Amino acid sequence: MHPTKFIFLFVLIASQATDVFSQKNKSGTIVTKNLVSSILRGTQTGLDSNRTVKIYLPPGYANSGKSYPVVYYFHSVFSNAEKILADGILVKLMENGFAKGIVKDFIFVVADYSSSTTGSLYENSTTTGRWQDFTIMELVPFIDANFRAIRHRDSRALIGEMMGGRGALLHAMQYPDFFSVVYAMNPVGTGTGLLPIQTYPDWKKIHRTKSFSDLQGDHISQLFITMSQAFLPNSNRPPFYCDFMMEIENDQLTYNVENARRQIAGFSLDHQLEKYAANLRKLRGIAFDWARYDPIQDHVYGSEALSRKLETFGIEHEAEEYRGVYWVENWKEHGRFYARVLPFLNRYLVFEAGE
Repeated sequence: MHPTKFIFLFVLIASQATDVFSQKNKSGTIVTKNLVSSILRGTQTGLDSNRTVKIYLPPGYANSGKSYPVVYYFHSVFSNAEKILADGILVKLMENGFAKGIVKDFIFVVADYSSSTTGSLYENSTTTGRWQDFTIMELVPFIDANFRAIRHRDSRALIGEMMGGRGALLHAMQYPDFFSVVYAMNPVGTGTGLLPIQTYPDWKKIHRTKSFSDLQGDHISQLFITMSQAFLPNSNRPPFYCDFMMEIENDQLTYNVENARRQIAGFSLDHQLEKYAANLRKLRGIAFDWARYDPIQDHVYGSEALSRKLETFGIEHEAEEYRGVYWVENWKEHGRFYARVLPFLNRYLVFEAGE
């Protein structure tokens, strides 16, 4: 072989090997920030106002000089920002999606919505914290100020799972000037379920208990206390500073119709559609899905009902039932997050400033 051809071939092979090596090693960076919230101070439940925020910066962020869209992830109850990213699965799915062209690069933000009880329901509550105000007035401005984020609604998306899915839909309904894309994975609180909501918790146990820790392991009762704190706050009623849909009257459990009406109207998203229908029509993309074999079939029934009600208001959306259970199907290698959520973001997010 002619020496010139040999040198050219060697350089070509080396270049290809370098390209392959760099592709295999393209990874982003997770940055941990502490956001000291003034909005979350002084809650009656003693919430820590120091919030951890995990920010995933995509491959090439450090040297690209460009701005990126931002995807905000809302975790479910009994979780936090650390847990969401701890096993590396979510980051691996995103980076595989970036590398294979499933979705273009974005910044991914997980703030800590946990508490000493079950965690946030993503509501504004005088008892447990003004979580919506925290997101809109502190978290989004914090990300915009500290990272190269595209500061426009068309380049901001919301994702959430379970209670976080409800939170994502709620924020999309109420803040279309901040977010334009939402995908809720197996959301809860979408609509009235098969069983009357008051039949789930042990109300006698709730009324007997003197502290949240007394209900350790009873997640249903814990969650219903948190729901009551969000939708039926009462600053004059310790230890939980809330009223309940089931009250004790004359030593008997009694269904309080007005309290139940307020809680259901606040928690069930289908009750709020008429009020926020015009906001939802402003969004670029709306999607949610649900697992056919969710152990709590109310979630299946509620999501179906929400989709039907969206239809009655003429609101374009994607809604899909799938086989299996959400905790498996969402996070496996080619599962819901990879095969459904990432392509959805790619279709509806604006990835370049000024587009």
